[in-house]
Amino acid sequence: MDVATKLASLLGQLNTVIVGKEAQVRDCVACLLAGGHLLIEDVPGVGKTTLAHALSHTFGLEFSRVQFTADLMPGDLSGVAIYDRATQAFAFHPGPIFAQVLLADEINRASPKTQSALLEAMEEKQVTIEGETRPLPNPFFVIATQNPHDQLGTFALPESQLDRFLMRISLGYPDRAAERLLLAGADRREMLDSLPALLTAGELTALQQRVVQVHAAEPLLDYVQELIAATRSGRWFLQGLSPRAGIAVLRAAKAQALLAGRDYVAPDDVQAILPQTVAHRMTPVGDAGRGAVEQVRAMIDAVGL
Repeated sequence: MDVATKLASLLGQLNTVIVGKEAQVRDCVACLLAGGHLLIEDVPGVGKTTLAHALSHTFGLEFSRVQFTADLMPGDLSGVAIYDRATQAFAFHPGPIFAQVLLADEINRASPKTQSALLEAMEEKQVTIEGETRPLPNPFFVIATQNPHDQLGTFALPESQLDRFLMRISLGYPDRAAERLLLAGADRREMLDSLPALLTAGELTALQQRVVQVHAAEPLLDYVQELIAATRSGRWFLQGLSPRAGIAVLRAAKAQALLAGRDYVAPDDVQAILPQTVAHRMTPVGDAGRGAVEQVRAMIDAVGL
């Protein structure tokens, strides 16, 4: 099966579970193909957790879910060393973070201390416990869901944590036709149990290598730099994108191009992924009157091609 057919099958299967959200599903697949972590932010009940489950099933990865709560401790994620009387030594008991996909459900209901425990894991793909560094499985993805900040019992993620997510998406309410399918169709949880894995870990690694090999021409790089410079101008945002964020934009655009069946990046690819890739990293200027996503789109229009 060629790459285009394989990717079409991935998207098709996910769209049977998450109906009416083709653009968001495509963004999620692009994020994982680019090797990034994914943040799904929306009100409860619109399918955030279902989407995360569907992604892990479809990508054929070992899955672990943690419900983040106010009393969750860092050791509950990474694991603990417990003294074994029989061997008279400490034995390490790994936590749920030792999985290829960690679903951090309602991540902003945990305390900032526990949220920050994910930083090393997300960036370095390893954790340090009792002074010993332990590598995490490969591949390793964090798919986090969070509720809007104005809901009770939530703690806003710090900027350093948000920067570790390649993309942030919102699902929103379904349209009328999609909601009818949800009301009249099979239970989503039952559908998840029957989803086949369409990839192996090795095939996913090969696809990620294909993403790296997607060509970005010099004029395309010029365009990306123009957009990055616009974020730093002070007209649109209080502070601009970092070089690391710029690299993330290009990586996500390459994944978008691969999904479109191309071996080169087009400006359309950059425009398609830019709001999801950068809006959570920046704060609009005070008098903009727009949210971060709308501000990014206005900036794209102003920069032009």
